[in-house]
Amino acid sequence: MPVTTKPASSFINGSWVEGAGETTTRFNPAAPGEAVTTYHQAGSRELAEAVQAAVTAYPAWDRLGILARGRILALAASLIRDRREEIASVMTAEHGKTLAESRMEVDASADTFDYHAASARNPVGTEYPSSHPDERILTVRRPLGVVGVITPWNFPLQIPAWKIAPALLHGNAVVWKSASHTPGVSVLLMEILTAAGVPAGVANLLLGPGPLGSELVSHPSVAGVTFTGSVAVGHHIRGIVCGRGAKLQMELGGHNATLVLPDADIELAASSAVNAAMGSTGQKCTATRRIILAGDGHEAFLDAVKEKVSALILGPGNDPAVQVGPVVSASARDEINAAIEKALSEGGQIMAQAPAPAAEGYYVRPTVLTGPPSMTICHEEVFGPVVTVLRVDTLDQAIALANGTDFGLTAAVFTSDERAARRCVDSLDAGLVKVNAPSTGSELHVPFGGMKDSTFAGPREQNSTAAAAFFTHEKTAYLRLAPEKA
Repeated sequence: MPVTTKPASSFINGSWVEGAGETTTRFNPAAPGEAVTTYHQAGSRELAEAVQAAVTAYPAWDRLGILARGRILALAASLIRDRREEIASVMTAEHGKTLAESRMEVDASADTFDYHAASARNPVGTEYPSSHPDERILTVRRPLGVVGVITPWNFPLQIPAWKIAPALLHGNAVVWKSASHTPGVSVLLMEILTAAGVPAGVANLLLGPGPLGSELVSHPSVAGVTFTGSVAVGHHIRGIVCGRGAKLQMELGGHNATLVLPDADIELAASSAVNAAMGSTGQKCTATRRIILAGDGHEAFLDAVKEKVSALILGPGNDPAVQVGPVVSASARDEINAAIEKALSEGGQIMAQAPAPAAEGYYVRPTVLTGPPSMTICHEEVFGPVVTVLRVDTLDQAIALANGTDFGLTAAVFTSDERAARRCVDSLDAGLVKVNAPSTGSELHVPFGGMKDSTFAGPREQNSTAAAAFFTHEKTAYLRLAPEKA
């Protein structure tokens, strides 16, 4: 059943504000003629208003205290769960992922708010000994002030939750520039935060074009920026933010390898690799892009991969039988198909493909390629359901090949040999290394981030300690007693 087309607006200083820019409509990628969300784009004027609202609001939000802020986040988590089906329905209509995937994202987002709410009771600060008998030396954490948040469309609720929940917990106000493809999900989250008790001006949403993000990160009142997106945009943002001395946190994508050794559990390795490559239509930064087979004897594994990929069902995400939905846009579909064609022209071959769907929409058939590692697709991130199988003789060669890109987000290895597993953990250039588990997925209380071009040399995401390190300034207080009066 189609989602009713809904008008959306930016949210500034506690009010819904219709942007002065052009009208934009988001269409369902599974049914390109079906309008889902319409809105007027925000521009420079709305951005200035949002930042000023945040500057004005954050001191009172800070004074409220971390326990009170934690209770508001806990209520937000509850409200997300109450509206689970509504949010999942809008997410599937705007993004294209299956309803099962959307529901999982809603659940994970609620858990993220709960986790940061609970961390409000974590110990704060450290006391150090002093050489003076009447002095105590303490560290305290203070909010940055205004945090600029820029999020992608592929996880339109979960990634904002990763960033907004800890920013609010630590007393900051937020100006959030959300993704243009998923405005409806962004609006639902702002409704929830407001209903949970986040005061006017503390959480602000801008629905606008990509260049608005450059204005946001350039604003002198924005003390910190947290961004997830492409390498090119991330490097642009890094130059702006670091150039003016603000704090920066970034996650920039990956070209993740799954290593399969001869002693791997075949069913576990095959199912994990296929799910990691094709889940969410391959539109994950942590998706497996390369499967590297080390040594001989992988025919049974390859047969299992072929069977699983060939059996995948493509179609609209609201069909319970569908396993893989459309990609997010016509341009994304065309880019992915062009990358496959280029790989074929560079010596690649198609090893397996899922059947084409009967439905209209922006579909890309999940595809497994083989070919030489020199193919462009083995080095450049293709954000879709495509994976390349590569073969080498030894574990050393597999690790070197896995490390042979500019990315370093995640990696996976399948083996029964603990020594080989430890070697991979130590030697793979990846911020997350999974042993006998898919390259996708992470626990929300564990630090998340990559290496090389997949990240920025700063605090990780998700983990409460990492969140405190990014969203606050640490200050040291020397508290010396005044001399006693005679």
